[in-house]
Amino acid sequence: MDYTKIAEDILENVGGKNNVKGLSHCMTRLRFELNNSSKANKDVISKIEGVITVVESMGQFQVVIGNKVTKVYDELIKLIPESSVSKPETSEKQSLGNRILSGLAGIFVPIVPAIAGSGMVKGILAIWALYFTNKYGIDVKQYQSYIILNALSDAVFYFLPIFLAFTASKVFKTSQVLSMIIAGTLCYPAFTALMTGKDAVAFIWIPVTKATYTSSVIPIIIAVWVLSYVEGFFEKYIPEVLKIIMVPTCVLLVMLPATILLFGPIGIYLGNAINFTYKAIYTFSPVLCGAFLGGLWCVLVIFGAHKALVPIGINDVAQTGKQNLLAFAGAANFSQAGSALGVFFKTKNKQLKTISLSASITALFGITEPAIYGANLRLKKPMICAVICGAIGGGIMGLGGASGNAFANQGILTIPVYASAGMIPFLSYLGGCAIAFFGSAILTYIVGFEDIENETEIDSESNSTKENLSYEENLEITSPLEGSIIPLTEVNDTVFSSKVIGNGVALIPTNGVIKAPADCKVVSLFPTLHAMGLKLNNGAELLIHIGLNTVELNGKHFESYIKQGDYVKKGTKLLSFDVDKLKEAGYDVTTPVIVSNTGDFSDVIPCKSGQVSGEDIIISLAK
Repeated sequence: MDYTKIAEDILENVGGKNNVKGLSHCMTRLRFELNNSSKANKDVISKIEGVITVVESMGQFQVVIGNKVTKVYDELIKLIPESSVSKPETSEKQSLGNRILSGLAGIFVPIVPAIAGSGMVKGILAIWALYFTNKYGIDVKQYQSYIILNALSDAVFYFLPIFLAFTASKVFKTSQVLSMIIAGTLCYPAFTALMTGKDAVAFIWIPVTKATYTSSVIPIIIAVWVLSYVEGFFEKYIPEVLKIIMVPTCVLLVMLPATILLFGPIGIYLGNAINFTYKAIYTFSPVLCGAFLGGLWCVLVIFGAHKALVPIGINDVAQTGKQNLLAFAGAANFSQAGSALGVFFKTKNKQLKTISLSASITALFGITEPAIYGANLRLKKPMICAVICGAIGGGIMGLGGASGNAFANQGILTIPVYASAGMIPFLSYLGGCAIAFFGSAILTYIVGFEDIENETEIDSESNSTKENLSYEENLEITSPLEGSIIPLTEVNDTVFSSKVIGNGVALIPTNGVIKAPADCKVVSLFPTLHAMGLKLNNGAELLIHIGLNTVELNGKHFESYIKQGDYVKKGTKLLSFDVDKLKEAGYDVTTPVIVSNTGDFSDVIPCKSGQVSGEDIIISLAK
């Protein structure tokens, strides 16, 4: 898989780097904040290799990729470094709800892997302690090795305000170091001892509300949000010559008292209120609470609304050492895995079989997006089966009192996290996961769904069947336009000349008419009409890129006669462009014609030079 090409294709189809206001990623998806979302082409992006689907949610343009997302993200960052991300004044406005959810995602998503890793260590320690206590009557918690590993598992929670200060400062666009200094002060041993001691605490004769800020969540987020305005105020009014010293001094002297006197207590009370509300719902009916989350957690994932619940689970673990929120979410994850497995056994579509089996395995390890978007939601009925069985599994967990001693992504690897709750709660967790997984797989198989026919039989996007086209195994590609051939290496664009996309030739056109070089399917047509992808019946996948940097014209001087998904005969007029107008606008009209699946052939042999027309061979293929 060519991650560079994937990143380039995604970036081009979200509107280019000038349309990207922000870029981040979670465990499965790229999260773009776009200046103008109408410039993004969802249909083209969803067909790019490696892309599972595209979702617009929380004011973000989200490209779901799966567990290879970091590799694509790394390539994207090379194309749009932070200093190059544009911030125009006229960007689209998001609703308050979207801004809050987007902010929560930006704050919590980066630290979830670290919390999950710490949770796994904590779960392993719990099993270790339980085994030695029951088997040999030994309390391993007194051993130095246990104490060291336990410190490793607890550190992220104890110093949680510092980690949240770092991520929140990036979301609120303020100083990371100053944010972490404020958080570090709240976790400072002498300060913590003062706030937990018997004596009343005052700051310059003003009484201070006593609270423990280690392991807290909301106080530091509020403090960093306020810091972004305070820092901006001092940056504006302090003279340039004094800024480097006086801005941080003034910010810290203002923010720390404000935090311990006002924003900290507000955050503590707000966190307690959220916890109280969730626990009240759970106390009212653990079964209903478990069924609701087990059934609808992955529905909330689709809309990104689950991010609003993540702080509850993190705060529970930080404050009490256990949580049940993600136990119920585990039922949802296992149900998605089960439904995807049911799809695998039921479908006759070869491609869907591959996708659903892979998605089922991935979901068992806690990453459900491939199962949701690649199979279950796409087919509708499997998603309903997953919701039903996830609700039943979550209800069983609630009935048995399942809970975990850490915040960890739900999957087969995190089962040890739930072992320390006791035998009955642990068995209820295992039972809930089993019913969610096997129940949804069986129910999906029984209920069934409207299957997707194999592409070799019919294409759902076109009324034309492939039987109407010629299938001769012609391994020669004729020219799609009239012009003169030059080697691909001479193209003034390293993406093409380096052949990273594939081997082929380049044409300098003498007229602006593109015709189908063979019977083929139009698999991609860029909205700017400057490039198209064709899948020829001999197996070649052809990329025709008209001119260099002509995407900037946004379709001006281009005209299309077909649409994406069409099957066309050899010689069909596909597209036209005004060669003279492109040249007058200062664009290089050199047109690369590339076999993008070069690796599927033992050799791709370009013609060397000369004038060509529609009947002339420009590339020969060897299988």
